Amino acid sequence: MSVNNLPFPVNGKGHLEIGGMDTIELAEKYGTPLYVYDVSIVRENCRAFIDTFKQLGVEAQVAYASKAFSSIAILQVIKQEGLSIDVVSEGELYTALKAGFPPEKIHLHGNNKSMEELTLAIENNIGCIVIDNFYEIELLSQLLEEQKKQIDVLIRVTPGIQSKTHQYIMTGNEDSKFGFNLANGQAEKAFAQLRNHEWIRFKGLHCHIGSQIFETDRFTTAVEILFSELTKWHQKFDYTPEVLNFGGGFGIRYTEDDRPLPLNIYVEELVRSIRSHINELDFPMPEIWIEPGRSIVGNAGITLYTVGSTKEIPGVRNYIAVDGGMTDNLRPALYQAKYHGIIANKADKPNDTEVSVAGKCCESGDMLIWDLATPKVDNGDILAVFSTGAYGYSMANNYNRFSRAAVVFVENGQDKLVIKRETYEDIVRNDISYE
Repeated sequence: MSVNNLPFPVNGKGHLEIGGMDTIELAEKYGTPLYVYDVSIVRENCRAFIDTFKQLGVEAQVAYASKAFSSIAILQVIKQEGLSIDVVSEGELYTALKAGFPPEKIHLHGNNKSMEELTLAIENNIGCIVIDNFYEIELLSQLLEEQKKQIDVLIRVTPGIQSKTHQYIMTGNEDSKFGFNLANGQAEKAFAQLRNHEWIRFKGLHCHIGSQIFETDRFTTAVEILFSELTKWHQKFDYTPEVLNFGGGFGIRYTEDDRPLPLNIYVEELVRSIRSHINELDFPMPEIWIEPGRSIVGNAGITLYTVGSTKEIPGVRNYIAVDGGMTDNLRPALYQAKYHGIIANKADKPNDTEVSVAGKCCESGDMLIWDLATPKVDNGDILAVFSTGAYGYSMANNYNRFSRAAVVFVENGQDKLVIKRETYEDIVRNDISYE
């Protein structure tokens, strides 16, 4: 049954379920804090993007933005669903290769790619590098010439769009550390350097306007701006792009205030806008790439915590403290991200009280949720926080020397540990004695 419009069902014991598994039994088996992913939701989200492009008859690549959550297990699921992958570091690239991901379906991003990162990409013949700056053009040219290899690239451009999101996850505005600026001519200068390059095969443009975006108008505006530039390049150089990559940023529901669109709507509106410009200019239809990350794994994950201490401040606030916090979910402390949760072992009980959920780090800012409606909360209760599948584990840290939580995948009533909980020995493994 569904209680209080929850994203997951409640069983006959009054316990929250995920993927056919009782969350309380999972907490008892694996301990807390615990990240739990319903793999069937990940697969559904992947297919929503892939199937929409197929239905529209458009050549496309859907590249999972692995910064949202990177591990061997999740990348194997992504590979099974036929997606490409977007990596932004040597570590993410190494993980993708260890997961057996086809190198030709790997795209490398980053605003400060090192020689080591580019070398690993070239040696493994990855599918595409998204060039971010002029220094990178020089470095990549040098490495390719030394190895006598060619590689496909896109150039990342900033279209100058102020997306309606937090400034820390806004990336398409003019004042951005990412990409070549369209307005001041940097993008055209980069294009001129690459269009007839001996070693670099220039395939097209990339832009990403930000994250957690609910409206389609920002994406269609990005299409208009890119095609305005492409029209100039076509007239000057008779250029038509082979690939246009519009990034990701499709929003998900964290709280009842969020109103995300069905995933297919973003694709349909993007393709509609591109087709209208293609028809006007009589261009051949380019291959369309997108890079969803949060919208693939975000709503598939929850985090389970055990409640410890409570603190009542009469006339002010009631606190409950859990055995995790900013070490396993940094987003609330980093940019005031909001989440919804439930007492998982009392999921069928009325929410007749209100608490604020504190983490256990030694920081006043370590608050997971403010003013959460719950039943009466007791020591030992299990709190489930929803939509933590993106940027939870990937931002996890060892502040206060807490160990990183375990990750469990559930699918069709089966559970599997895919990342072990860190031990204290793991935490000190790289420490070197001074005595």
